[in-house]
Amino acid sequence: MSQSKVAVLRTTPQTVLSDYHELMNLAGYQDFVAKDADTGLKINISWHHFYPGCSTTPWQLDGVIRAMKQDGYDPNLIHGCHNRTVVIDAHLGERENKQVNVVEAHGLRNVHLYEGEEWIDVREAVGDLAQKFICLNDVYPNGFSIPKRFIGENIIHLPTVKTHVFTTTTGAMKNAFGGLLNEHRHWTHPVIHETLVDLLMIQKKIHRGVFAVMDGTFAGDGPGPRCMIPHVKNVILASADQVAIDAVAAKLMGFDPMQIKFIRIAHEMGLGCGDPNEIELVGDLEAANQNWNFEGPMKNLTFAASMQHKIYWGGLKDAIEWSLKTWMAPWAYIASVIYHDMYWYPRFGTSRVQEALRSDWGRLFHNWDNLKADAKGFAELGAAPSRLVLGTAGLLARGVGILGECIKEAPEFSSKKRRAERKAAAGS
Repeated sequence: MSQSKVAVLRTTPQTVLSDYHELMNLAGYQDFVAKDADTGLKINISWHHFYPGCSTTPWQLDGVIRAMKQDGYDPNLIHGCHNRTVVIDAHLGERENKQVNVVEAHGLRNVHLYEGEEWIDVREAVGDLAQKFICLNDVYPNGFSIPKRFIGENIIHLPTVKTHVFTTTTGAMKNAFGGLLNEHRHWTHPVIHETLVDLLMIQKKIHRGVFAVMDGTFAGDGPGPRCMIPHVKNVILASADQVAIDAVAAKLMGFDPMQIKFIRIAHEMGLGCGDPNEIELVGDLEAANQNWNFEGPMKNLTFAASMQHKIYWGGLKDAIEWSLKTWMAPWAYIASVIYHDMYWYPRFGTSRVQEALRSDWGRLFHNWDNLKADAKGFAELGAAPSRLVLGTAGLLARGVGILGECIKEAPEFSSKKRRAERKAAAGS
């Protein structure tokens, strides 16, 4: 087996598009992403609001699409790919994070996996591999479904460099979480590290090729993937080894990758390389060997994250966790939306966003639709916004709408409706 390779480059808004092209080829993506197969660009939306370091950036998505076109990939075989979570509105998120703007500008298909796509039982998709799962057979004794379209497709994950309150860091491996588990994903939280390893095994079985391109232009430290402190870091990464790219990103943030459970297990199982000493770094080696000394997600946990830890692993586990596997589970979704969207973001998040929008990357984001790119990137960035488009009242009103959609789409309520619709369609 060849040594795992991770490409790392410094970048600027003026060179970001050509940098992404160079990055992907340094990592040898054309050896892993077949040109004669459909390729899903697995877009990350960790919050439907724009929050720096949280979700796939428009320049990350644009850079990957332009690189593929330049290298002879057929745009008709490339599509944006979204999952849905109960507390995150993917349609709002792709607009607020300007991802749909990029997809439409390139004339690509935009696939929302929960809308009109067929899902099949995982055992039908992976066969005997299901017997090797570490935890998913116990979490879902009746099985679970995955998108049928994934079988035989390439997948390119588009995560960002950030911390996570459940897994210390999150990146390429975690980006598969929403797309491969269609209902009741929160059931896996007590065994989240083992779940990510099982999902990587599934990906290696069903996909034609797996690749990751990670954006660290903004990087997030603290109680991620949402309530973080954003930092401008000007770094981008790429690799065909999902374990290795997560390990290098973790090391950049200042963590020992082999002390992060999902990385260590995947490494020990031979699913990739999590030991930085065994990973081949290419590109800007000085940038790749930085240490940002992030504090991590545990030092300043939000109230919501602290309660989640107590419910899944702490003193409230026996008293409350069982309710999350019953019809009562929507209480947790409602609480999350009220806390994050109607309290934390208006009170704390907007000031951090406003500050980030004064940076070069923030100006690029704010003025995205009005800027013209050259072959390398964006020579002009425009002015920073004087204020955010939505104030507190607007954010609260938006939160009410998100709350209603959250209740409507809760699997405890909507799964029966979807089963009835599928049954009716089958009988027609």
